[in-house]
Amino acid sequence: MRETEIIDWIKSAVRNNYRDKTLRRGIGDDCAIVSPRAGEDLVFTSDFVLEDRHFTLDTHTPAAIGEKALARSLSDLAAMGAEPVFCLVSLAVPAKLGGAFVEGFYKGLLGTANRYAISLAGGDLARFDQVIADVMCCGRVSRGKALLRSGAKAGQRIFVTGKLGAAAHAFAAGRPILPVPRLEAGIALRKLGVAAAIDLSDGLSLDLARVCRESNLGAEIFAAKLPVARAATLDEALHGGEDYELLFTAAAKIKVPARIGKLPVTEIGVVTRGKPGMVLLDGQPLQSKGFDHFA
Repeated sequence: MRETEIIDWIKSAVRNNYRDKTLRRGIGDDCAIVSPRAGEDLVFTSDFVLEDRHFTLDTHTPAAIGEKALARSLSDLAAMGAEPVFCLVSLAVPAKLGGAFVEGFYKGLLGTANRYAISLAGGDLARFDQVIADVMCCGRVSRGKALLRSGAKAGQRIFVTGKLGAAAHAFAAGRPILPVPRLEAGIALRKLGVAAAIDLSDGLSLDLARVCRESNLGAEIFAAKLPVARAATLDEALHGGEDYELLFTAAAKIKVPARIGKLPVTEIGVVTRGKPGMVLLDGQPLQSKGFDHFA
């Protein structure tokens, strides 16, 4: 398939894709056009998925790669408490993979887009030696209400959604699992008045330290309280990454539910006035061993 044919196929494939009324123009011009509503902020994020780093062609189908590519960016929207609006997708593939791979990728991505009511508004296509996808997502929140990493305060409780360590354990066993963005939970937490949040993409030890640095505070978590996934180890729960659960802080006056829908919520620690960025585990310094591209 030539590029023009691929673009025509994508345009046809998105005809039934959810269309937000603020998206005035999508695929077909050099830029998408969005008219935001009064009283709202638009939030933007971008995430790569890279062959042999985030997936291999042996472990992931084209559809799974497309699903993962969008889900990673949607998870960032969830961490901000945002409602999805549109996405832009840039995809580069080797010539050897052909049109069947591209079609499979977009089928997986569009299935995820329909599931979370986000429109595919455009992007780019190219040839390269390996598969590279970059997905930019736009979301909306009420003006000034986005959840921020810098919003934590000393004395606030620390919570996580779901179970931790499942993704790291599955990867070690050679059966990687696809991320599930916690969009419903993120929106619910914003409405509760939660202070700060982050999605656990790189590991609890590293991502919590990021919240602490941005908030200029420390934190302590308690091993006995961590919701470790079945068969996973404490080390995988602390450092494994790829869980895509939400970690957040909340003041004592906020009644945090034990579940959001079917998703469990667990209190695991407290924000402290300790050294900025320092995370303690049962009173001892916790080394940040989460995933770092540049470590």
